[in-house]
Amino acid sequence: MGSLGASGNGGLWGLGPFHDNIHRRRDKKRNKESNPSSSKNAAAGEFSTAASYRFPLKQAATAASLVLTGDTIAQLRQRWLKNKDSVRHSQDLKDIASSLLCEHDWMRALRMTSYGLLLYGPGSYAWYQYLDHCMPKQNAQNLVTKVVLNQIVLGPTVIGIIFAWNNLWQGKLSELPNKYKNDALPTLLTGFRFWIPVSILNFGLVPLQARVAFMSMSSIFWNFYLSSTMSR
Repeated sequence: MGSLGASGNGGLWGLGPFHDNIHRRRDKKRNKESNPSSSKNAAAGEFSTAASYRFPLKQAATAASLVLTGDTIAQLRQRWLKNKDSVRHSQDLKDIASSLLCEHDWMRALRMTSYGLLLYGPGSYAWYQYLDHCMPKQNAQNLVTKVVLNQIVLGPTVIGIIFAWNNLWQGKLSELPNKYKNDALPTLLTGFRFWIPVSILNFGLVPLQARVAFMSMSSIFWNFYLSSTMSR
């Protein structure tokens, strides 16, 4: 689904909290405390900012690139398994590359990338902004609450949307109920098994400055799994 986790909050299912916004919020709070007379102007500025929506292009582009990377890996793996005997016996690197790339499903890649760009990136950005607004303090209680909410709210929502998006592109909306019935719950449970341990590692072992990179790399594996599930 910067990408996955940042600045002590971490993220599940894809893009996580965005530390730049958190730092800006903290700076504004410090400025208000040091200069109370400026609070009215700051409040007016915040209202104006809230009233004008800006598409989170950076976060959307990051999500799209990570989803595209995961889908590319998934497609390469599928073709490798399909053609592994012929590839193993080939001595020409060009033949191997041609065998793996010539059948690349660009429509599938576009389908997955558009999901990250138009839906997952902006949606998860808004979700984590909302969580940070409701629970700004960095403490254990808020951390656990965010993790739980990610699992029971964001996880099922992401799976429901990506299944619908995939079937809509393929013109198979009539098959969507069966897709939910057969694949939604296994995908959700796999997400629990994947993201909870990753988050524990992220918060417990990874230095703060490396959390965004760690969770971003982790999201590539999750996007690989999602892409493989979509193509069944």
